[in-house]
Amino acid sequence: MIKFQESAEYIKHRISDIPSIAIVLGSGLGKLADKIENPVVIPYGEIPNFKKSTAIGHKGNLIYGDLGGKKVIAMQGRFHYYEGYTMHEVTFPMRVFATLGVKTVFVSNAAGGVNPNFHVGDLMIIKDHINMLPNPLVGKNIEEMGPRFPDMTHVYSTRIRKMAYDIAEKQGVKLKEGVYIAGTGPSYETPAEYHYFTVIGADAVGMSTIPEVIVARHCGMEIFGMSVITNEAHSIDENTFNDGDDVIKAADRAADKMTALFTEIINQL
Repeated sequence: MIKFQESAEYIKHRISDIPSIAIVLGSGLGKLADKIENPVVIPYGEIPNFKKSTAIGHKGNLIYGDLGGKKVIAMQGRFHYYEGYTMHEVTFPMRVFATLGVKTVFVSNAAGGVNPNFHVGDLMIIKDHINMLPNPLVGKNIEEMGPRFPDMTHVYSTRIRKMAYDIAEKQGVKLKEGVYIAGTGPSYETPAEYHYFTVIGADAVGMSTIPEVIVARHCGMEIFGMSVITNEAHSIDENTFNDGDDVIKAADRAADKMTALFTEIINQL
């Protein structure tokens, strides 16, 4: 608890008011942070106990300001298990946000579409997940933040998901909805693994998000998640090749749609 509080106190001294909403921006999706007005940019390296974000497309800044008429705090890049960080380190920012008083978390990621109806550029609302990463709650429970056995039946907010559909219709944006599965990475999955994910009920695959969601849920936060489909993992032939740079470019192209959607949802919260 001491480290969470130390980080939270530092952030409090850098910002003017306590935000109730936090946003985690995944690979190539940092563009949303550029829409935050009156920004206070805090590099992760300046925050006590924060790690460095080393993944492609992750700038490594905490940005505080106004979005959708609300005070928000956004992570322009996250931490991943494949970077060599422990699950405690990967999810550390969620504990800091909870300590700050954040009530709602928006999480986003770039993901491969294993559902054959998904195509590059699609926005997928996460309705559920399948975790293939180590559970971040393993170890001594932090009783002050949540129960030993937190419920995971309704992780992703039904209320906000409904809002997203209503807003997307008005904006002329078509949304997908599905189950997100996450593995350790950093290697991309094999065709056999993509097939397996489809068989067990996944629609999109990535290497992040779920650990943060589990901890946010443990802390009692309301959660809304979205994946940007950056490659079609269901269309594999002898010419198929997964490339990290292409993923970032695809995410960047879809970021404007996601930004407009997130902004209006936040406005209506």
